[in-house]
Amino acid sequence: MKDYTETRPTITMTAVVKDKPEQGFSIVQKTITTDLLPNQVLVHVAMASFCGTDLHMWKYDEWSRKRLHLPLTVGHEFSGRIVKVGKAVTKVAVGDLVSAETHIICGKCEFCLRGEGHICENTKIIGVDTDGCFASYLKMPEDNCFKNSEKTNPLFLSVQEPLGNAVHTMKHFPLLGRDVAIVGCGPIGLMGVDVARAEGAKRVFAIEVNEYRRNKAKDLGADLVIDPTKCDVVKTIKDATNGKGVDVVGEFSGSKPAIEAAFKYVKAGGGIAMLGLPNQPIEIDVSGDVVYKGLSIYGVTGRRIFETWHQVKDLLDHDKLHLDKVVTHVMPLSDVNKAAELMAAGLCGKIVLIPEDHA
Repeated sequence: MKDYTETRPTITMTAVVKDKPEQGFSIVQKTITTDLLPNQVLVHVAMASFCGTDLHMWKYDEWSRKRLHLPLTVGHEFSGRIVKVGKAVTKVAVGDLVSAETHIICGKCEFCLRGEGHICENTKIIGVDTDGCFASYLKMPEDNCFKNSEKTNPLFLSVQEPLGNAVHTMKHFPLLGRDVAIVGCGPIGLMGVDVARAEGAKRVFAIEVNEYRRNKAKDLGADLVIDPTKCDVVKTIKDATNGKGVDVVGEFSGSKPAIEAAFKYVKAGGGIAMLGLPNQPIEIDVSGDVVYKGLSIYGVTGRRIFETWHQVKDLLDHDKLHLDKVVTHVMPLSDVNKAAELMAAGLCGKIVLIPEDHA
Protein backbone atom coordinates (compact mmCIF):
# COMPACT_ATOMS: atom_id res chain seq x y z
CA MET A 1 0.00 0.00 0.00
CA LYS A 2 1.45 3.35 -1.07
CA ASP A 3 1.72 6.10 1.52
CA TYR A 4 -0.07 9.32 0.62
CA THR A 5 0.67 12.04 3.13
CA GLU A 6 1.21 15.76 2.98
CA THR A 7 4.70 14.97 1.60
CA ARG A 8 3.11 14.05 -1.74
CA PRO A 9 0.66 16.89 -2.43
CA THR A 10 0.05 16.09 -6.12
CA ILE A 11 -0.20 13.06 -8.41
CA THR A 12 0.42 13.02 -12.15
CA MET A 13 -1.58 10.23 -13.76
CA THR A 14 -2.97 8.94 -17.03
CA ALA A 15 -6.61 9.90 -17.52
CA VAL A 16 -9.31 9.57 -20.19
CA VAL A 17 -10.76 12.99 -20.89
CA LYS A 18 -13.60 14.33 -22.99
CA ASP A 19 -12.09 17.64 -24.02
CA LYS A 20 -13.23 18.18 -27.60
CA PRO A 21 -16.79 18.63 -28.95
CA GLU A 22 -16.40 15.69 -31.34
CA GLN A 23 -16.29 11.89 -31.39
CA GLY A 24 -13.58 10.26 -29.31
CA PHE A 25 -11.72 10.52 -26.01
CA SER A 26 -8.27 11.97 -25.32
CA ILE A 27 -5.63 10.12 -23.29
CA VAL A 28 -3.76 12.72 -21.24
CA GLN A 29 -1.41 13.15 -18.33
CA LYS A 30 -3.33 14.94 -15.63
CA THR A 31 -2.22 16.28 -12.26
CA ILE A 32 -4.52 16.23 -9.24
CA THR A 33 -3.91 17.25 -5.67
CA THR A 34 -4.12 14.77 -2.81
CA ASP A 35 -5.90 17.35 -0.66
CA LEU A 36 -9.24 15.97 0.53
CA LEU A 37 -12.39 17.46 1.96
CA PRO A 38 -13.13 16.13 5.45
CA ASN A 39 -15.59 13.51 4.09
CA GLN A 40 -13.59 12.47 1.00
CA VAL A 41 -11.33 9.51 0.25
CA LEU A 42 -8.65 9.05 -2.41
CA VAL A 43 -8.98 5.80 -4.36
CA HIS A 44 -6.28 4.09 -6.41
CA VAL A 45 -8.32 2.66 -9.29
CA ALA A 46 -7.66 -1.02 -10.00
CA MET A 47 -10.28 -1.64 -12.69
CA ALA A 48 -12.95 0.37 -14.46
CA SER A 49 -15.64 -0.77 -16.86
CA PHE A 50 -17.06 0.82 -19.99
CA CYS A 51 -20.73 1.78 -20.03
CA GLY A 52 -23.36 2.74 -22.58
CA THR A 53 -23.31 6.22 -21.09
CA ASP A 54 -19.60 6.41 -21.88
CA LEU A 55 -20.46 5.47 -25.46
CA HIS A 56 -22.91 8.37 -25.71
CA MET A 57 -20.12 10.64 -24.47
CA TRP A 58 -17.59 9.13 -26.90
CA LYS A 59 -20.00 9.79 -29.78
CA TYR A 60 -20.75 13.27 -28.38
CA ASP A 61 -24.42 12.84 -29.24
CA GLU A 62 -27.27 15.24 -28.54
CA TRP A 63 -27.57 14.15 -24.89
CA SER A 64 -23.83 14.69 -24.35
CA ARG A 65 -23.87 18.11 -25.98
CA LYS A 66 -26.64 19.22 -23.65
CA ARG A 67 -25.29 17.60 -20.45
CA LEU A 68 -21.49 17.77 -20.39
CA HIS A 69 -19.21 20.63 -19.42
CA LEU A 70 -15.84 20.04 -21.05
CA PRO A 71 -13.12 19.14 -20.22
CA LEU A 72 -14.13 16.19 -18.05
CA THR A 73 -12.45 12.99 -16.86
CA VAL A 74 -14.98 10.31 -17.81
CA GLY A 75 -15.94 6.90 -16.39
CA HIS A 76 -18.14 5.93 -13.45
CA GLU A 77 -17.81 2.17 -12.86
CA PHE A 78 -14.74 1.07 -10.89
CA SER A 79 -13.09 -0.78 -8.05
CA GLY A 80 -9.94 0.16 -6.19
CA ARG A 81 -8.11 0.65 -2.89
CA ILE A 82 -8.48 3.62 -0.60
CA VAL A 83 -5.05 5.20 -0.15
CA LYS A 84 -5.95 8.33 1.83
CA VAL A 85 -8.93 9.54 3.87
CA GLY A 86 -10.21 12.93 4.95
CA LYS A 87 -10.03 13.89 8.60
CA ALA A 88 -13.76 13.28 9.25
CA VAL A 89 -13.98 9.88 7.50
CA THR A 90 -15.18 7.05 9.78
CA LYS A 91 -16.99 4.53 7.56
CA VAL A 92 -14.02 3.34 5.48
CA ALA A 93 -10.27 3.22 5.98
CA VAL A 94 -6.98 3.18 4.09
CA GLY A 95 -6.57 -0.23 2.49
CA ASP A 96 -10.26 -0.94 1.99
CA LEU A 97 -11.17 -2.45 -1.38
CA VAL A 98 -14.16 -0.45 -2.60
CA SER A 99 -16.48 0.26 -5.47
CA ALA A 100 -18.82 3.23 -5.43
CA GLU A 101 -22.39 4.29 -5.86
CA THR A 102 -22.01 6.72 -8.73
CA HIS A 103 -24.94 8.95 -7.80
CA ILE A 104 -23.71 11.60 -5.36
CA ILE A 105 -26.89 12.59 -3.53
CA CYS A 106 -27.66 15.55 -1.33
CA GLY A 107 -29.11 13.71 1.67
CA LYS A 108 -31.42 16.64 2.35
CA CYS A 109 -34.20 16.69 -0.24
CA GLU A 110 -37.63 15.11 0.23
CA PHE A 111 -36.61 11.93 -1.57
CA CYS A 112 -33.35 11.42 0.30
CA LEU A 113 -35.06 11.99 3.64
CA ARG A 114 -37.67 9.33 2.92
CA GLY A 115 -35.07 6.74 1.92
CA GLU A 116 -35.32 7.14 -1.85
CA GLY A 117 -31.96 8.69 -2.60
CA HIS A 118 -31.87 6.99 -5.99
CA ILE A 119 -34.28 9.69 -7.17
CA CYS A 120 -32.59 12.56 -5.30
CA GLU A 121 -33.51 15.80 -7.03
CA ASN A 122 -29.94 17.12 -6.66
CA THR A 123 -28.05 14.05 -7.91
CA LYS A 124 -24.62 14.47 -9.48
CA ILE A 125 -23.07 11.53 -11.34
CA ILE A 126 -19.34 10.92 -11.35
CA GLY A 127 -17.84 10.88 -14.81
CA VAL A 128 -20.77 12.95 -16.07
CA ASP A 129 -21.21 15.89 -13.71
CA THR A 130 -17.88 15.53 -11.86
CA ASP A 131 -14.53 14.00 -12.79
CA GLY A 132 -14.74 10.23 -13.06
CA CYS A 133 -12.76 7.03 -12.73
CA PHE A 134 -11.08 6.47 -16.10
CA ALA A 135 -7.84 7.46 -14.41
CA SER A 136 -5.36 6.06 -11.92
CA TYR A 137 -6.89 7.93 -8.98
CA LEU A 138 -10.11 9.69 -8.04
CA LYS A 139 -11.71 11.32 -5.05
CA MET A 140 -15.05 10.11 -3.69
CA PRO A 141 -17.31 11.02 -0.75
CA GLU A 142 -17.02 8.30 1.89
CA ASP A 143 -20.82 7.89 1.85
CA ASN A 144 -20.60 6.64 -1.75
CA CYS A 145 -18.03 3.93 -1.04
CA PHE A 146 -19.10 0.30 -0.81
CA LYS A 147 -16.70 -2.18 0.77
CA ASN A 148 -16.04 -5.20 -1.41
CA SER A 149 -15.33 -8.76 -0.39
CA GLU A 150 -11.69 -9.69 -0.81
CA LYS A 151 -12.87 -13.13 -1.98
CA THR A 152 -14.76 -11.88 -5.04
CA ASN A 153 -13.08 -12.17 -8.42
CA PRO A 154 -11.57 -8.68 -8.82
CA LEU A 155 -12.57 -8.65 -12.49
CA PHE A 156 -16.21 -8.46 -11.44
CA LEU A 157 -15.96 -5.75 -8.79
CA SER A 158 -16.00 -2.82 -11.22
CA VAL A 159 -19.22 -4.05 -12.89
CA GLN A 160 -21.32 -3.96 -9.72
CA GLU A 161 -22.76 -0.56 -10.60
CA PRO A 162 -24.33 -1.71 -13.91
CA LEU A 163 -25.12 -5.07 -12.35
CA GLY A 164 -27.03 -3.07 -9.76
CA ASN A 165 -29.13 -1.58 -12.55
CA ALA A 166 -30.03 -5.09 -13.70
CA VAL A 167 -30.75 -6.27 -10.15
CA HIS A 168 -32.89 -3.21 -9.41
CA THR A 169 -34.84 -3.79 -12.62
CA MET A 170 -35.35 -7.52 -12.26
CA LYS A 171 -35.96 -7.83 -8.52
CA HIS A 172 -38.72 -5.21 -8.35
CA PHE A 173 -41.30 -7.86 -9.28
CA PRO A 174 -41.25 -11.47 -7.99
CA LEU A 175 -39.50 -13.79 -10.44
CA LEU A 176 -39.63 -17.20 -8.77
CA GLY A 177 -41.60 -19.57 -10.98
CA ARG A 178 -42.56 -16.79 -13.38
CA ASP A 179 -42.17 -16.38 -17.14
CA VAL A 180 -39.86 -13.44 -17.74
CA ALA A 181 -38.95 -11.47 -20.87
CA ILE A 182 -35.69 -9.54 -21.18
CA VAL A 183 -35.97 -6.88 -23.88
CA GLY A 184 -32.56 -5.81 -25.19
CA CYS A 185 -29.47 -7.90 -24.45
CA GLY A 186 -26.75 -5.33 -24.26
CA PRO A 187 -24.42 -5.76 -21.27
CA ILE A 188 -27.05 -4.81 -18.66
CA GLY A 189 -29.75 -6.83 -20.40
CA LEU A 190 -27.42 -9.85 -20.37
CA MET A 191 -26.99 -9.29 -16.66
CA GLY A 192 -30.80 -9.21 -16.46
CA VAL A 193 -30.94 -12.68 -18.04
CA ASP A 194 -28.42 -13.91 -15.47
CA VAL A 195 -30.31 -12.36 -12.55
CA ALA A 196 -33.64 -13.79 -13.72
CA ARG A 197 -32.12 -17.28 -13.83
CA ALA A 198 -30.54 -16.78 -10.39
CA GLU A 199 -33.88 -15.65 -8.96
CA GLY A 200 -35.65 -18.82 -10.11
CA ALA A 201 -37.59 -17.66 -13.16
CA LYS A 202 -39.50 -20.52 -14.76
CA ARG A 203 -38.58 -19.45 -18.28
CA VAL A 204 -36.57 -16.56 -19.65
CA PHE A 205 -37.35 -15.10 -23.08
CA ALA A 206 -34.63 -12.85 -24.53
CA ILE A 207 -35.46 -10.40 -27.32
CA GLU A 208 -32.48 -8.92 -29.19
CA VAL A 209 -31.69 -7.83 -32.75
CA ASN A 210 -27.91 -8.35 -32.52
CA GLU A 211 -26.70 -11.90 -33.26
CA TYR A 212 -23.63 -11.64 -30.99
CA ARG A 213 -25.79 -10.65 -28.05
CA ARG A 214 -28.44 -13.27 -28.81
CA ASN A 215 -25.71 -15.89 -28.60
CA LYS A 216 -24.54 -14.47 -25.26
CA ALA A 217 -28.12 -14.65 -23.95
CA LYS A 218 -28.22 -18.33 -24.95
CA ASP A 219 -24.94 -18.91 -23.12
CA LEU A 220 -26.48 -17.38 -20.01
CA GLY A 221 -29.41 -19.79 -20.09
CA ALA A 222 -32.22 -17.95 -21.86
CA ASP A 223 -34.86 -20.54 -22.76
CA LEU A 224 -36.03 -18.83 -25.93
CA VAL A 225 -33.99 -16.21 -27.77
CA ILE A 226 -35.99 -14.15 -30.25
CA ASP A 227 -34.79 -12.07 -33.19
CA PRO A 228 -37.54 -9.43 -33.58
CA THR A 229 -36.46 -8.75 -37.16
CA LYS A 230 -37.32 -12.32 -38.16
CA CYS A 231 -40.65 -12.97 -36.44
CA ASP A 232 -43.69 -11.48 -34.74
CA VAL A 233 -42.50 -11.20 -31.13
CA VAL A 234 -46.00 -10.84 -29.68
CA LYS A 235 -47.26 -13.96 -31.46
CA THR A 236 -44.10 -15.94 -30.63
CA ILE A 237 -44.37 -15.22 -26.91
CA LYS A 238 -48.12 -15.70 -26.80
CA ASP A 239 -47.76 -19.07 -28.59
CA ALA A 240 -45.11 -20.15 -26.08
CA THR A 241 -47.28 -19.18 -23.08
CA ASN A 242 -50.66 -20.63 -24.07
CA GLY A 243 -51.86 -17.23 -25.14
CA LYS A 244 -51.29 -15.67 -21.71
CA GLY A 245 -48.00 -13.82 -22.11
CA VAL A 246 -45.14 -13.35 -19.65
CA ASP A 247 -45.50 -12.36 -16.01
CA VAL A 248 -42.61 -9.89 -15.93
CA VAL A 249 -40.81 -7.78 -18.52
CA GLY A 250 -37.39 -6.26 -17.92
CA GLU A 251 -37.07 -3.50 -20.53
CA PHE A 252 -33.42 -2.63 -21.32
CA SER A 253 -33.62 -1.63 -24.97
CA GLY A 254 -35.20 1.81 -25.11
CA SER A 255 -36.57 0.75 -28.50
CA LYS A 256 -39.96 2.20 -29.42
CA PRO A 257 -41.28 -0.93 -31.26
CA ALA A 258 -39.85 -3.26 -28.61
CA ILE A 259 -41.51 -1.36 -25.77
CA GLU A 260 -44.84 -1.13 -27.57
CA ALA A 261 -44.76 -4.88 -28.25
CA ALA A 262 -44.00 -5.64 -24.60
CA PHE A 263 -47.28 -4.06 -23.53
CA LYS A 264 -49.04 -6.53 -25.83
CA TYR A 265 -47.38 -9.74 -24.62
CA VAL A 266 -47.18 -9.04 -20.87
CA LYS A 267 -49.76 -11.05 -18.95
CA ALA A 268 -52.73 -9.52 -17.14
CA GLY A 269 -51.68 -8.71 -13.60
CA GLY A 270 -48.04 -8.65 -14.69
CA GLY A 271 -45.35 -6.02 -14.43
CA ILE A 272 -42.96 -4.10 -16.66
CA ALA A 273 -39.76 -2.69 -15.12
CA MET A 274 -38.29 -0.09 -17.48
CA LEU A 275 -34.61 0.89 -17.52
CA GLY A 276 -34.12 1.61 -21.24
CA LEU A 277 -34.40 5.23 -22.38
CA PRO A 278 -36.42 5.69 -25.60
CA ASN A 279 -35.70 8.71 -27.76
CA GLN A 280 -39.14 8.62 -29.39
CA PRO A 281 -42.68 8.94 -27.96
CA ILE A 282 -44.18 5.59 -26.96
CA GLU A 283 -47.73 4.79 -28.04
CA ILE A 284 -49.67 2.32 -25.90
CA ASP A 285 -53.29 1.33 -25.44
CA VAL A 286 -53.70 2.53 -21.86
CA SER A 287 -57.21 1.12 -21.51
CA GLY A 288 -56.57 -2.32 -22.98
CA ASP A 289 -52.93 -2.91 -22.07
CA VAL A 290 -52.62 -1.12 -18.72
CA VAL A 291 -55.93 -0.47 -16.96
CA TYR A 292 -57.92 -3.57 -17.92
CA LYS A 293 -54.83 -5.74 -17.54
CA GLY A 294 -54.17 -4.45 -14.04
CA LEU A 295 -50.60 -3.86 -15.20
CA SER A 296 -47.86 -2.48 -12.96
CA ILE A 297 -45.18 -0.26 -14.52
CA TYR A 298 -41.98 0.58 -12.64
CA GLY A 299 -39.42 3.13 -13.81
CA VAL A 300 -35.86 2.21 -12.81
CA THR A 301 -33.36 4.90 -11.92
CA GLY A 302 -29.93 3.70 -10.86
CA ARG A 303 -29.81 1.56 -7.74
CA ARG A 304 -31.67 1.82 -4.46
CA ILE A 305 -28.94 3.13 -2.13
CA PHE A 306 -27.60 0.83 -0.65
CA GLU A 307 -30.29 -1.85 -0.72
CA THR A 308 -29.47 -2.87 -4.28
CA TRP A 309 -25.75 -3.00 -3.54
CA HIS A 310 -26.32 -5.53 -0.78
CA GLN A 311 -28.50 -7.60 -3.12
CA VAL A 312 -25.66 -7.56 -5.66
CA LYS A 313 -23.14 -8.57 -3.01
CA ASP A 314 -25.35 -11.46 -1.92
CA LEU A 315 -25.56 -12.76 -5.49
CA LEU A 316 -21.79 -12.51 -5.89
CA ASP A 317 -20.96 -13.96 -2.46
CA HIS A 318 -23.15 -17.00 -3.17
CA ASP A 319 -21.73 -17.44 -6.68
CA LYS A 320 -25.19 -17.24 -8.28
CA LEU A 321 -24.15 -15.34 -11.40
CA HIS A 322 -22.04 -16.01 -14.47
CA LEU A 323 -20.23 -12.74 -14.99
CA ASP A 324 -17.43 -14.60 -16.76
CA LYS A 325 -19.88 -14.83 -19.68
CA VAL A 326 -20.85 -11.15 -19.41
CA VAL A 327 -17.34 -9.66 -19.13
CA THR A 328 -16.01 -10.40 -22.61
CA HIS A 329 -13.00 -8.09 -22.92
CA VAL A 330 -10.23 -6.85 -20.63
CA MET A 331 -7.89 -4.19 -22.02
CA PRO A 332 -5.62 -1.33 -20.94
CA LEU A 333 -7.28 1.96 -20.10
CA SER A 334 -5.37 3.54 -22.98
CA ASP A 335 -7.42 1.38 -25.37
CA VAL A 336 -10.64 3.10 -24.33
CA ASN A 337 -11.39 4.31 -27.86
CA LYS A 338 -11.10 0.72 -29.09
CA ALA A 339 -13.54 -0.28 -26.33
CA ALA A 340 -15.99 2.35 -27.57
CA GLU A 341 -15.73 1.04 -31.14
CA LEU A 342 -16.43 -2.53 -29.96
CA MET A 343 -19.49 -1.44 -28.03
CA ALA A 344 -20.75 0.72 -30.89
CA ALA A 345 -20.51 -2.33 -33.17
CA GLY A 346 -22.37 -4.54 -30.67
CA LEU A 347 -19.46 -6.98 -30.55
CA CYS A 348 -18.92 -7.18 -26.82
CA GLY A 349 -20.49 -7.79 -23.47
CA LYS A 350 -18.96 -5.82 -20.63
CA ILE A 351 -15.48 -4.35 -21.18
CA VAL A 352 -13.15 -3.91 -18.20
CA LEU A 353 -10.32 -1.37 -18.48
CA ILE A 354 -7.15 -1.51 -16.39
CA PRO A 355 -5.06 1.61 -15.69
CA GLU A 356 -1.49 1.09 -16.83
CA ASP A 357 0.00 1.26 -13.34
CA HIS A 358 -2.14 -1.79 -12.45
CA ALA A 359 -1.45 -3.77 -15.64
